[in-house]
Amino acid sequence: MKRGMTKREKKEARAGWLFISPWLIGFTCLTGGPLLFSLYASFTNYNMTSRMDFVGLDNYIRMFMKDPVFWKSLGNTLYYVLLAVPSSCVCAIFLATLLNRKVKGTSVFRMLFYLPTVLSGVAVYQLWIQLLAPQSGLINSALRLIGIEGPSWLADPSWTKPSLVMMRVWALGTSMLLYLSSMNSVSKDLYEAADIDGASFLQKFRKITLPQISPIIFFDIITNMTGAFQVFQEALVMSKNGKGDPAGSLLFYNLHIYDEAFTRYNMGYASAMAWFLLVIVMAITLINLVASKYWVHTEEGET
Repeated sequence: MKRGMTKREKKEARAGWLFISPWLIGFTCLTGGPLLFSLYASFTNYNMTSRMDFVGLDNYIRMFMKDPVFWKSLGNTLYYVLLAVPSSCVCAIFLATLLNRKVKGTSVFRMLFYLPTVLSGVAVYQLWIQLLAPQSGLINSALRLIGIEGPSWLADPSWTKPSLVMMRVWALGTSMLLYLSSMNSVSKDLYEAADIDGASFLQKFRKITLPQISPIIFFDIITNMTGAFQVFQEALVMSKNGKGDPAGSLLFYNLHIYDEAFTRYNMGYASAMAWFLLVIVMAITLINLVASKYWVHTEEGET
């Protein structure tokens, strides 16, 4: 039945709006407003020093047809995403499986594997620069002890992106804890039934564990992919002169946006690039959402 709000309901509604008002104001002023401004700026020649002259699709035409650096940065980013996301996901599941065993001292190892995620970004990058040094770095020194001559890592264009992937895998503590928590929530009855049927560890892992934690795998893939597309700080700090060298191998998409926006002051063009990145991430996320119905399952067996 249609009726007006009572005095009590109006009071509760006002209180609710009052409580969420800080978020609404922050979203409008710090996120929503700048988002709409950048969308308009992507159709202008805005450079922060002159007025915003509308140029239509010129920035997007320049992006696809007149800027070779755009394609190089996009290719570097896609290569990194395709290498980093599966590596992080597989390694996190592997670690979670090991740490899910009932072994004395497991909590200590869980803490040690999670510790890298709480360290400061720039300090960690400087640490890895020292570790990956071709001659004096700890990694190559350890490889020489077993008769392997390590690569030049950050000085070799062929090894720069694998170096950053290795850093990302090193800091997978959050994903590991998510998988570990999900594995602990799997019904023990399923494993007991599999034991009665004589299933091996690998069979139980493939037929029970993976399907039961598939929602967390899906979540981890989406969040990792979104983060990998936004790779920026690593390239800025660890590349030569912060320009993506050697040979542009660390010139990622966000670094190119940063260079156009804050070095060349082409804010309109940088905004167009940022919106295209949003379209790419949304498209891939949508594909994953559609594909998820074929492999993401719940405990009851529903898709």
